[in-house]
Amino acid sequence: MKGFVFKPRLFSTLRNYNRQTFMADLMAGIIVGIVALPLAIAFGIASGVTPEKGIITAIVAGFLISAFGGTKIQIGGPTGAFIVIVYGIIQEYGMSGLAIATFMAGIFLLLLGIFRLGTIIKYIPYPIVVGFTSGIALTIFTTQVKDLFGLTIEGGIPADFIAKWGVYLQNFATIDPWCTGVGILSIIIIAVTPKFSKVIPGSLIAIVVMTAAVFFLKQNGMGASIETIGDRFSISSEIPEAALPAINWEVIKKLISPAITIAVLGAIESLLSAAVADGCIGDRHNSNQELIGQGIANIVCPIIGGIPATGAIARTMTNINNGGKTPIAGIVHAVVLLLIFLFLMPLAKYIPMSCLAGVLVIVSYNMSGWRTFREMFNNPKSDVSVLLATFLLTVIFDLTVAIEVGLVLACLLCMRRMAETTQVSVITDEIDPNADTDADTHEEHLAVPEGVEVYEINGPYFFGIANKFEEMMADLSTDRPKVRIIRMRKVPFIDSTGLHNLENLISMSKKENIKVILSGVNEKVQSVLIKNHFDTKIGNANICSNINIALERAKVVIAEA
Repeated sequence: MKGFVFKPRLFSTLRNYNRQTFMADLMAGIIVGIVALPLAIAFGIASGVTPEKGIITAIVAGFLISAFGGTKIQIGGPTGAFIVIVYGIIQEYGMSGLAIATFMAGIFLLLLGIFRLGTIIKYIPYPIVVGFTSGIALTIFTTQVKDLFGLTIEGGIPADFIAKWGVYLQNFATIDPWCTGVGILSIIIIAVTPKFSKVIPGSLIAIVVMTAAVFFLKQNGMGASIETIGDRFSISSEIPEAALPAINWEVIKKLISPAITIAVLGAIESLLSAAVADGCIGDRHNSNQELIGQGIANIVCPIIGGIPATGAIARTMTNINNGGKTPIAGIVHAVVLLLIFLFLMPLAKYIPMSCLAGVLVIVSYNMSGWRTFREMFNNPKSDVSVLLATFLLTVIFDLTVAIEVGLVLACLLCMRRMAETTQVSVITDEIDPNADTDADTHEEHLAVPEGVEVYEINGPYFFGIANKFEEMMADLSTDRPKVRIIRMRKVPFIDSTGLHNLENLISMSKKENIKVILSGVNEKVQSVLIKNHFDTKIGNANICSNINIALERAKVVIAEA
């Protein structure tokens, strides 16, 4: 394919690789692997799958994203952003549905990278990103209320946000003080750890301390009501056999929407993480290659029982802060997780569920970006409306609806702004050449000959302004000119609706025996006009480079008439 180059960042970084760089990558990879462990377990459970599936995803995706991605220090794996969408897919389509949707999302990501569409993702409006990120954070927090407070709820928890809180309030009297204490202490430990330790993550300290404390309590006949991972799941340290999901056309049609949501979310989060990392290390990532790496990871993960993965900002920053230099650090992090999975996984059954809930409460708080959310209210009302719409739709409905509606709303508002900035004016007497960049004279004024009207279009000539121009023409007086000059010096582009509108104007003018002359047409717009045969419709002599030529041409046309 023309322009496509498969060039993972790993290959270029290995050219001048040395022992010193390896030792830096080794230490950073070990630390990131330890940091990723509790998060992988927590994200797996919160997503509705078993703990080992979260770790398997971190291992496989972490390795593949580092090996085939387009950044030096990106760390991939399961993230909090996927919790809501993964849980919803499992509830509706089951684990097989999740595997197929993830596999399809991986193909979409791969194609985005191959067709060099990585830069397009960057144009998604910021209010949409903030809105659905904050919405996901609130939804994650909501899913952890039961485990955080040890609530006893009969009949299961509804998926709907409002109904879920209704059930919580109805059953809040069943709060368990032991679970609540473990959850609150876990949150406190995680919150205060950065004040005295920049290396060991607070989530790991909280899990080790609270797991040991709960084990001690249970050994001494206390805290029997504290539920652990082992009470809810059977823990396995065996690597699952690879199996391709069964895909047919009916399944594709059914899962196309969630697959696109996974792909879009994964692309946005991974490229945001890569951009943040670039700012920290003074590097520049290859967005298309990064999407290829993300695509490969999401194609392989479901084959071995994993869940969707993307670039993880928190783990990437941990990698940077601990000296990671190349993708080798991400590969080491995956190897560390693999060793923990093979030899220490049985110990995970002692981790309290309320402690993991505390970990996810902190994740949701950090993810919420509430300060940014609050500051967005200082922006134009259109941005605020997109922000709130995306946020509320994410919380009340789901992420798929939120992204779709948010993008449509943002596009409509953008088009409205463009239409508002494009102005149309009519000149019937004289033109000030000193204010007109396409005039090649410095006389005081350029006289508009009698029988000539000059229309100025200032801005893009697209469907948002075409009707406005047509309405203005219809509202003019009954005194018809002999020549209409349409001044397009400030028209950067013209779309199909603008072309159709212009063609209608020419046809209408011909019926009224009025000549149309175009003035100040730039090369880009002129090439579009010629491709659509406007040079034959109005005559090549009537497409003029500046207003002086257009006015002289108008005089000739009037004289010939």
